[in-house]
Amino acid sequence: MNVSVDFTYQTEFVLVDEQMFVNWLTKCAKQYSATSMALVYAFMDDEALLELNLKYLNHNTLTDIITFDDTVGKDVSANIAISVTRVRENAVEQNVPFDEELLRVMSHGLLHCLGFKDKTEFQIADMRSAEQACIKLFHVEQNKENHVS
Repeated sequence: MNVSVDFTYQTEFVLVDEQMFVNWLTKCAKQYSATSMALVYAFMDDEALLELNLKYLNHNTLTDIITFDDTVGKDVSANIAISVTRVRENAVEQNVPFDEELLRVMSHGLLHCLGFKDKTEFQIADMRSAEQACIKLFHVEQNKENHVS
């Protein structure tokens, strides 16, 4: 599978090991039969994401993620903007570690590109289930890499 994943940072937040996230996102995409993947994740603060929300979606609300999906069939392509501020606050509200909430949000954007929606109760439940499956893949990958055979 042809894979390109880039990360841009407009805050002090930086992923510690970008390649680890690329490997994980690739496994998630393959699990849902993607044939290629070209993603750009932009990490920013609430104000910057709100600007995008107003400019492109005409929504005057804070959000944790906006996915600009250009996927065609199973060729995944998107620009995904994430508010690190919102992810931190959501983690506190949901009583989960920041890292887990970040994985959920990152997978959420990818899953939208793979056809998952989140408008109805059924769609939300399906999305949450898929997010959990992706989060589990991250942990399986980390355990595999941390064991010596």
